[in-house]
Amino acid sequence: MKDMKLGLQLGYWGSGPPANAPALVAEAERLGFDSVWTAESYGSDALTPLAWWGARTSRLRLGTSLCQLSARTPTAMGMAALTMDHLSGGRFVLGLGVSGPQVVEGWYGQPFPKPLARTREYVQIVRDVLARRDPVTNDGPHYPLPYPGGTGLGKPLKSIVHPLRDDLPIILGAEGPKNVALAAEIADGWFPIFFSPRAMSSFSDALDEGFARPGARHDRQSFEVLAFAPTVLADDVAAAADAFRPYLALYIGGMGAKEMNFHFDVFARMGYEDAARKVQSLYLDGHKNEAAAAVPTAMVEDIALIGSKEKIRDDLEAWRESIATSLLVSGDVATLRALAELVLG
Repeated sequence: MKDMKLGLQLGYWGSGPPANAPALVAEAERLGFDSVWTAESYGSDALTPLAWWGARTSRLRLGTSLCQLSARTPTAMGMAALTMDHLSGGRFVLGLGVSGPQVVEGWYGQPFPKPLARTREYVQIVRDVLARRDPVTNDGPHYPLPYPGGTGLGKPLKSIVHPLRDDLPIILGAEGPKNVALAAEIADGWFPIFFSPRAMSSFSDALDEGFARPGARHDRQSFEVLAFAPTVLADDVAAAADAFRPYLALYIGGMGAKEMNFHFDVFARMGYEDAARKVQSLYLDGHKNEAAAAVPTAMVEDIALIGSKEKIRDDLEAWRESIATSLLVSGDVATLRALAELVLG
């Protein structure tokens, strides 16, 4: 049975910065965790907290899970990546994702259509910035460089800073089969935001399709799959699940529209379409508490590690046998210690 790595998932902030993040990061490094990850939605950004907290570490990989494409032009993202990599001594991992139309169009004022094509173009430009072989140009329709029109004075440029690594790893967040295939083709790893060991085999064909495409960077053996594994240690499983019901209700019901919600689709593919439809309907009607209560405990158990330490020890076997290479966990210091004991030995 394969060894697995652990990562600390700090995510994005709620109404303010989490008070215990520095202690969690320090404990994760002490326990032998492989990585720490920050995220962004439409509040805190992913890069600033990662740099601030990561400055106190010496070994942990520092990753974004993830930066939103529409938040920065691809050259700006390349600049941030090479800067973070230098400051961390080669420990930065760039996680990217398209987000959804509500955030892309409502918050960033950018068009959402053609997310696959936009992602492919974006990643290539970032890689060109990091490679620093030639001035960066792009003929694609989404991020043309130099900008067509305007003053006519734009010219191709090459980064002033020499990158520390031109092969800095790029991880893509992906939920649908086409996006997963794209990640397997052009990226170094994949974030499935909701990971179910039981259901992940449904993505095997998509992964194989991506690995088989000309120019693919990896195969199954070298490709990272970073699985989010929310964890609550508690003897009462149903009570432990209560901690995640509002979170799942938000994503199934509120992070998207009724006609387009990628998170809803994930749970439908897991076999929870009826339950997800009920949660979505309640949430969109403004009944958030009822929507959370409608999230089945089994759904939470599918994508999280909840229960007693002994139950989690047993449940971890399915995660070890899955395609996941790292578990990204969140929780207090006691939870991190328990997971380190169970996973790292």
